[in-house]
Formats: sequence, C-alpha cells, structure tokens
Amino acid sequence: MMNQILFAGVIGLFLTLVGTPLLIKLLARKGYGQYIRDDGPREHASKRGTPTMGGIAFILATVAAYFLSKVISGEPPRYSGVLVLGLMVGMGLVGFLDDYIKIVKRRSLGLRAKAKMAGQLIVGVAFAVLSLQFADSRGQTPASTKLSFITDFGWTIGPVLFVVWALFMILAMSNGVNLTDGLDGLATGASVLVFGAYTFIGVWQFQESCANGDTLTNPGACYEVRDPLDLAVVASALMGSCLGFLWWNTSPAKIFMGDTGSLALGGVLAGLAICSRTELLLAILGGLFVLITMSVVIQVGSFRLTGKRVFRMAPLQHHFELKGWSEVLVVVRFWIIQGICVIVGLGLFYAGWAAEK
Repeated sequence: MMNQILFAGVIGLFLTLVGTPLLIKLLARKGYGQYIRDDGPREHASKRGTPTMGGIAFILATVAAYFLSKVISGEPPRYSGVLVLGLMVGMGLVGFLDDYIKIVKRRSLGLRAKAKMAGQLIVGVAFAVLSLQFADSRGQTPASTKLSFITDFGWTIGPVLFVVWALFMILAMSNGVNLTDGLDGLATGASVLVFGAYTFIGVWQFQESCANGDTLTNPGACYEVRDPLDLAVVASALMGSCLGFLWWNTSPAKIFMGDTGSLALGGVLAGLAICSRTELLLAILGGLFVLITMSVVIQVGSFRLTGKRVFRMAPLQHHFELKGWSEVLVVVRFWIIQGICVIVGLGLFYAGWAAEK
C-alpha cells in the first residue's frame, strides 16, 4: 500500500521534467508571455515575455501521477484524495482564466475582481460541502466540522460556519502563494517543502490511525482521519511535480507558474490541511506564505492610516531586492525560512502525538 506514495512522487517528477519544456515551447510559440510591473525592481524588466501559465504542467502531472500510482499499486482512489485534487484543478482553472485574459486579451488585470472572487467562491464552497459527505464505515468524512491544530479539538462549529472557515483558508492560502510567486522558484520551492511535510503527516496518520486498533504505538494518540494514506499520495505527487517544475522555474526561469499555478497550490495546501485535520498547523507549516501576506497587510494598513510605508515595496521579497539583495539570495534565504517553519510545524505535530497517553 505504501509504494503508491513512491510511485506518485517519481511519476510526478518525471512528467514535469519532461513535460514542462514542451509546454514552454507551446506557450512561446503562441506568444503567451508574462507582463512585468513597471514599479518593481529594474532587474525584473528582462523577464518580460517569459512564458507563463506554467501551473498547467504540475497540475496535470499531479493528477496523472495520483491516478497512475493507483493503477500500478492496484489501490482504488479515495474520496479525500479526489476531493483535494478537484479543489486544486478548480482553483487552477480560475487562475488559468485570469492568466488567459491577461495575456491573450491584453488586459493587464486579467479577470475582473468580482468574477475572480466568484470563481474562487464556487470552487471553495463545492469542496467544503462535498468534504462533509462520503462517510466511511466508521462515520468519518473527508473533513470535520471541528476546528483542528494537530488533530480535531473540542469545538464543533457546524456545517455553515465550516463552509465559511474552509473558504477563508482556501482564499487566504491561494492569495498567500500568489503573493509569494514574485521571484524565480520562490513559491515552487517553498511549496515542495510543505508538500514533503504533508507526505510525512499522511504516512504517520495512516500508521497511527484509530482504525488500526491493537497495532498502535501509542493507543491514546490515534488519528481520526478519513483517508490519510491517500492524502500522502496526493502530497507526494505534488512534491514530485513541483520539484520537476522547479528545474525549469528556478533562476533564470524559463517559465512562470502564473495565477494558474499559484491559486492551485494555495487551494491544495488548504485542502490537505482541512482533510488531514491540521488546519491551524498550516499557518506554521506554510509560515513563509503567511509572513509575505502579512507584509502586504502591514504595508497597505500603514499607508492608509499614516501615509507612510513600512517596506520599500511589498510583498516582502521585493523589499529585500530593493535593499540590494540579489534575487537568488532572497529566494534561498526565504527557502531557509520556509524550511525552519516546516521543521517547527512537524516538531509540534510529533510533540502533540507523543504528549498523548
């Protein structure tokens, strides 16, 4: 059963390593290149025209890797994995429409704000509602109406508030990854680290599932999660696909993920957190995305309240570029920060398990 995790990661990696350059050629031939902000760092001007919408590569690779790993291992798809993949594809489709309008229609802002929000709301609500269906033999659904940190805790918020909470998580993470996707490889590399963490979490939850009864290492700390191994397969497929994409997306990038990729990655991160019952832990595991989002909130809030800017430019990565840091230096140091966040998050996850007797 566990070999499907390895299959998913390897297949995802292979598909994006081989498929991304084909996508680059296709997009370049059609002239689908990136617009660059005129008020950004001057070094970014050279990126104008680089093919975008590269998220198509790892979205397709992830879906293919998941289902191929199921075929090879002889295991059926599970509801949790399919729902999380559906959330990724749906959010990616909203981002694709945004990118397409920017590039093909030559409208720099892409989808109108209301249309983009409506698309995200439709996808998010559909995921939230469906994730409370499909109970297994033990009554477990993919999501829970309780809030969670490393497991569900006592507060049941009900289905309506759960939908609102799930929407908040999906929108927050999607916009967080979108804001982080401003330097070559930054969002992709940071996402790889978080997907690696969720691969480990899924495997651990599967081994220590309450369904395993007498084989538990710590019977007082079992996990009530609908399909933990399937979530690990999805996370592994994502990790492999993003690693392969990073080969082409790292500086100097041959392709950008665009909103197609960033909205999909943010959505699938939220989906993994919701279905693995680690909702609040995601704020730590994805700490870099939270930090960069907060830099924008602080910048906008400060300017509106005082007329002064805290940073030279927001999001935060551009502040350090304008201070003289090279793009590669910013990216690697921000990856280190993200790595620390993942280590802390996994440490808290394990400590919570070990503390229960």
